[in-house]
Amino acid sequence: MPRIGKRSPRVSDVPAEARGLLELPNVGPATALDFVKLGISEPKQLARRDPEKMYEKLCKVDGVRHDPCLLDVFASVVAFVNGAPARPWWAYTPKRKARRRSPQIARADQATNDTKKAARSNGKRTNDSS
Repeated sequence: MPRIGKRSPRVSDVPAEARGLLELPNVGPATALDFVKLGISEPKQLARRDPEKMYEKLCKVDGVRHDPCLLDVFASVVAFVNGAPARPWWAYTPKRKARRRSPQIARADQATNDTKKAARSNGKRTNDSS
């Protein structure tokens, strides 16, 4: 995968074999590159995937906690590939936020906060705005 530095990813940064991902709703070059990091290069590989597991794996691969809205993007794309109508990613935000209030998610949130604190103390940046 090409090194893209600080500029925004471009279509030309997406490997040719993964450019079909750009046809999906809510997927631009940055999200397509995230899918490539997860070993996904074709839309059909998204069928029956768990968006939360994909999000957690990407956070681990990148060593940062991504904005949770990325989880909403993943949910929208997986739903679309599984036959749901195309909807904007933010249509999935209320469901994610409702899940966060469950005890299991609260424990995961605490683990996330602990990870962020550890990353900050090690000088790493986290990317989380909600």
